[in-house]
Amino acid sequence: MKTNRRFFSRLLSALVLASAGLSTLASAQAVNLLNVSYDPTRELYVEFNAAFSKYWKAKTGQDVTIKQSHGGSGKQARSVIDGIDADVVTLALAGDIDALNKQAKLIPADWQKRLPHNSSPYTSTIVLVVREGNPKGIKDWDDLIKPGISVITPNPKTSGGARWNYLAAWEFAKRKYGSEAKAKEFVQKLYKNVPVLDTGARGSSVTFAQRNQGDVFISWENEAYLLEKEFSSKVDVVYPSISILAEPPVTVVDKTVDRKGTRAVAEAYLQYLYTDEGQDIAGKNFYRPISPKAQAKYSKQLPKLPLFTIEQAFGGWEKADKDHFADGGSFDQIYLKK
Repeated sequence: MKTNRRFFSRLLSALVLASAGLSTLASAQAVNLLNVSYDPTRELYVEFNAAFSKYWKAKTGQDVTIKQSHGGSGKQARSVIDGIDADVVTLALAGDIDALNKQAKLIPADWQKRLPHNSSPYTSTIVLVVREGNPKGIKDWDDLIKPGISVITPNPKTSGGARWNYLAAWEFAKRKYGSEAKAKEFVQKLYKNVPVLDTGARGSSVTFAQRNQGDVFISWENEAYLLEKEFSSKVDVVYPSISILAEPPVTVVDKTVDRKGTRAVAEAYLQYLYTDEGQDIAGKNFYRPISPKAQAKYSKQLPKLPLFTIEQAFGGWEKADKDHFADGGSFDQIYLKK
């Protein structure tokens, strides 16, 4: 009996130790990622994160939990520079991600070459959201400068979407009225019709749809359709005659993933955005996928319209930021005079 007791006692101890070891191993295998993103991607990444976690578990046996942070793209980039431990960033524009290299050396200068399509797995554009039935008859950009029209758009100093909005309006005016000076005058008139500047696109969305401020909301295309889905009886989406091709890029944050040992899963996470499932989720959430298969599937949902690129119209983000959004740029010049 004593021998049996000793045996079972030793067996129990061994099982406890084995259990502790397995628990430690499981804990070591589990991984957490932080994706610092911009405002209108909340719904997209809720769905995508669940899909990637399921895929990664099946492929590797490893549990992965993805946490999200959302806000105005410029503010989000600043938070990463200031020390938030982002494994990946999925921001509104390349200029905000460039700042991670220029101001903190968190990523290499050529980060945009690491993934296809300039590291932009989906695109979008800028549209106009109006009240149901379009009571003010808003059809194009030049309707936004008419007296008595209240325009909702975020602050381009803090919001990536707002910078796309600003540049889309600027290029429309330059093409229609023939000069940079006329474009500046046009945008100044537009911002005189803006009653409040929220810090991000989601804040402006709430201002327009829930607080019922404004006649028209200059919006990301995907945000416009989310509003239409939620407030279908209250808003309509208007496509202007021309708009900008918005390319929201993604990257791993090298210094973070190398310190945390999460590079492999972080890189796989971003690569998964380019798979059939990732592209389908992008289209389902009203982003414009880049794969021909997903483009064909969502072509009726996302109509074609003339789009210009930031490179074609403004010489790239570095020049656009310097000319328009840096301290003393055109936005400061027109808005401070408001």
